[in-house]
This record gives sequence, structure tokens and C-alpha cells, in this order.
Amino acid sequence: MADAHAALTRLQFRDPERAAALVRALHRVTAEVRREPVAIMHVCGSHEQAIARFGLRAVFPRSLDVIMGPGCPVCITDLPEVDEAVALARQGIRLATYADMLKVRGSALSLADVQAEGARIDVVYSITQAVALARKTPSEPLVFFATGFETTAVATAAVILGDPPPNLSVLSAHKYIPPVMAIVSEMPDTRVEGFLAAGHAATITGWGIYEAFVARHRKPVVVAGFEPLDILAGLVRLVELVRDAAPEVANMYPRCVTKEGNLQAQQQLWRVFRPIGGRWRGIAHVPNGNLRLRDEWAGVDARRRFEIDVASLWDTAPPALVQQCICGDIMAGIASPRDCALFGRECLPDSAVGACMVSSEGTCRIWHQYGGHPDLAALPVDPYARRA
Repeated sequence: MADAHAALTRLQFRDPERAAALVRALHRVTAEVRREPVAIMHVCGSHEQAIARFGLRAVFPRSLDVIMGPGCPVCITDLPEVDEAVALARQGIRLATYADMLKVRGSALSLADVQAEGARIDVVYSITQAVALARKTPSEPLVFFATGFETTAVATAAVILGDPPPNLSVLSAHKYIPPVMAIVSEMPDTRVEGFLAAGHAATITGWGIYEAFVARHRKPVVVAGFEPLDILAGLVRLVELVRDAAPEVANMYPRCVTKEGNLQAQQQLWRVFRPIGGRWRGIAHVPNGNLRLRDEWAGVDARRRFEIDVASLWDTAPPALVQQCICGDIMAGIASPRDCALFGRECLPDSAVGACMVSSEGTCRIWHQYGGHPDLAALPVDPYARRA
């Protein structure tokens, strides 16, 4: 017990003194780059949530631009994928999915729209809850609309490999992160000089997966966790690599991430899924960015078990405001929520126009909830800047 207590005591990730020291280091190494702005991107909504929740953006150097990329799985689920779920629900098939997916609009309608029309849609926190629902009503087909990156795709794969109930099907909209980093790097307007990679995804894939990306694109990648000290330490290391023009992979989350990752989880993931090219909402066609069920799992693949009448949605016009939404540019790091004329006006959490305002991991939703980019320089004293 004493050893366990000592171990827990050592795990201090919200130490103000260490945070202040890291902020000072971040100011120093950013200044040492000797040009501005220094633009880096994180590709995880959980990173943006932590940055906003703990007010970290307020103590970043003014010359450091930390951009949120396509790290929200709900936001980048493309219109045709939502349309498939909407069409199935309209055809009378019972659906289960995550709460954030209800308000995400497809070409014209969202699942919330068709739920209001009487469609049966259950909100679940995991695929295991969908399995439990399916077992309670064995005579009724139930489709799990599966979204998320490799972190949640692994859970879907485990259920499929574990003899799911015969009335359960999976409509996969899962995505795979590494390919989209290459797409962002190759965008003509990109300013991104390095990437902060998501620690939980790297727990599955390992940090070694980024070595090929770094070798090809000559931009550093740092894997970081989600506590304030994790993020600050990750940013310091990433800016150091930018300063030194050193295209390397650094692992700043060693308590969870190894170079090889979780080999058993990877084996299950690729036994069930195959990567294929597909569009990510507002971004581009991403080669190998979508995860679809392999042929041997056709028996649980909703796309093969049901005739999905997407064409029935084509007569429904999308709301006019959708045409003004710039979620795509925001997720690509080209624009911020404040560049959108709808942000905080017509587009609000309860009346979201774009996907970035729907999800709790969407940039617009996070900025609306936490105030975006607080400016401590407007205060009489900025202790971190003065010590830098």
C-alpha cells in the first residue's frame, strides 16, 4: 500500500511551479526560432479541450500559433456517411450511436431530424452498450453507427471478433489519423511546421508509425498526453525541434506510449478493418484514411446486409446557412472559428450549423465554451511573459 501511495504521489501533472517553468521554457525556445509566427498543429480534439479548459493558450508566446487540426472524429465524418445512417433510420432500422452524432447534418438531414420524425435511435457510450441493446431484442435488427479514430475502432474490432449477437450490424465511419497528416502537410496554404500527435492513438499504433511521415515530409512530430504538463512539455520539445530544423519523432508520453504500440490491439484492428481512401468532411480525399470491414466480416457489415436508399434524401434541400460554414478550413488549420461569420451568432451549440460546433471535441464548440484565445497581455501583469 505504501508503495502504491508513493507511486500516486509522484504522478503530479498539475504542478503550478513546473507549469510556470515549462511556460518560461516555451517562451525562450520560441524566441530562439528568431522568426514569427511559429505555426504548429495538434491533431486531437482532446488536446484542444485540455488547452482551452486549463487556459493554456493564454500563456503561450504571442509568436507561437498552436492550430487545431482534423482531430475531431465527429467533425470529419463525411456527408455520405451520415446520409447512410439517416437513410437506414428512415427505412425503419433501429440505430445506436454516440450522442454527438445526432446533430451532425448529412447532405440535408441529421439523425436528430429523423428521430423527431419517429425513427428509433439509441444513444450509447460504447459499442458494448449497443451489443447489450441487440441482445435484449434478438428479433430486431440493430445497426451500430461506428465513428471515431483507431482508438475506438479497436473496440469495434474486439466486439466483432467476440461473437456479437446475430441481429447486430456495424456501419463503419471509422477513420485512421496518420494519412491525413500527410494531406495537411501537402496543402498549398499550410503554415504547419510540426505536429503534436495524440497520445491515446499512439498508445495503439506506437510512436514509430510517425517515422515514415517525418522522413518524407521533413516535419517533426511529438507525441504528447493530455494533462497540462504533458501538453506544455510536448510543445517545448516540438518548438525545440522546429528551432533546430530537426525532423524527428519525440515521445513525450512514455508512461503510456512505446515505439511498437499495442501489438495485440493492432492485430485485432487490421484483422477486422482494411484502410481505403475516402473523403473527410471539409478537408479532402484521404488515401487510406477510412476504415471499412473486410470481406470476411460481411455478415456484420450494414452496407452489405441492407439496401441503403440514400437517393431518397436527395429531394431534401440543405439549410441555406450550411453554404456559409467554413468548418473545412478550420479543420485544415487555414482559418479559426472567429473567421466564420456564423460563429457565436447563427451557429451555436443548441443550433449548430457546422459539425465543428456540434461535437464536444470540435474547435468551434470548444472555443464557444471556453472563450477561444484569451489575451492575458491585456491584463496589467503577465507573469509568464515577464520571466521569459
